Amino acid sequence: MTDEPPATMNIPLASRLAHTGEYYFSRKLRELAALNTAGADIISLGIGSPDLPPHSSVVQALAESAAQPTAHGYQSYQGTPALRGAMAEFYQRHYGVTLDPATEILPLLGSKEGLMHIGMAFLEAGDAVLIPNPGYPTYRAVAEICGAEVREYDLTEATGWLPDLAALAATDLSRVKLMLVNYPHMPTGTAADLPFLTRLVEFATAHDILLVHDNPYGFILNETPPLSLLAVPGAREVAIELNSLSKSHNLAGWRVGLLAGRADVVANVLRFKSNMDSGMFLPVQQAAVAALALGDDWFADLNATYRARRALVLELLRALGCQPAPGQTGLFIWAAVPAGFTDGYALSDAVLAEARVFLTPGGIFGSNGLGYIRASLCQPEARLREAVLRVSAMKKNVMLSAAEASLPQQ
Repeated sequence: MTDEPPATMNIPLASRLAHTGEYYFSRKLRELAALNTAGADIISLGIGSPDLPPHSSVVQALAESAAQPTAHGYQSYQGTPALRGAMAEFYQRHYGVTLDPATEILPLLGSKEGLMHIGMAFLEAGDAVLIPNPGYPTYRAVAEICGAEVREYDLTEATGWLPDLAALAATDLSRVKLMLVNYPHMPTGTAADLPFLTRLVEFATAHDILLVHDNPYGFILNETPPLSLLAVPGAREVAIELNSLSKSHNLAGWRVGLLAGRADVVANVLRFKSNMDSGMFLPVQQAAVAALALGDDWFADLNATYRARRALVLELLRALGCQPAPGQTGLFIWAAVPAGFTDGYALSDAVLAEARVFLTPGGIFGSNGLGYIRASLCQPEARLREAVLRVSAMKKNVMLSAAEASLPQQ
């Protein structure tokens, strides 16, 4: 016998993860938690996780259902007829889109799950995927994990954060199978209008590309009626749409989303999904039905809260010398970094170190976001006022330091 430790087994990483690291916010939230444990009291304006509760009727529906002894078993992979019906009615009422709840709607454990299901159902080596730059990092991760080629399409301030479809059409699109789009757009807050969405459908039709529209932000601080891509004439042939109750109904942790579109496409996504989960907890489904039935008063109250918060976040960003673009929608404010900072990472690091406020560097969303930062509205007004005070004090300290450095040495 020897006292030598046993050899460590070498378990090679699957090649599908060769280019995919841990999700940025998974790492960052761990870092912020460690700082808070050490007593730093970080005010995080990073992730878009609503801090407000759902409507009381939604919580009540959850509790009443969970109290039933028959509510705890496996559920249908397609969700209950009541939930699919509520989702179809929501689309009809808010978007003017008619969907067959039996075949054209698939409830999901959050739309992020749906992105992976779509990728696994349709993508393989040799396929190409068009993803926005800047855009939600999960779009790239899904394409890479599925073995497809990532092709970025540029979104810039100069083009109003909309893609140049004519320039894209001039490229070789023969291997492009999917195009991921997201309006209102995260992170820039850009809302697409009906003429643009119509051109997008025409582009996809001409090039035989399936559009995957990620649409969770339409009800937050949007001054125009929310749009569904499926409302555009011809879209039903070339587009599917993901939606979510996370932002619109404060159900982020409950994981309730949906996929809507052509019955054959939805059925193929279900082929993969049914092998990955065992249905959604019944009380969550019944609570989601209650949430989807909420009227316009719910959205009016929600947006009144976010409007007041937005004013404070804009004050904070302007105190830093940032330049937020007007007309943004959604849970975030997107702003260009001021002169003196190389990029959003440098600004984010400085504000975290000096003011104990976390802002998301725009570079995590792609190279076109390097010169920007993103601030979330998901903090109470009292915390946002504190963040403004901290940033203002930081700015004064920087100016004082600069003034002291300019004094002649004794």
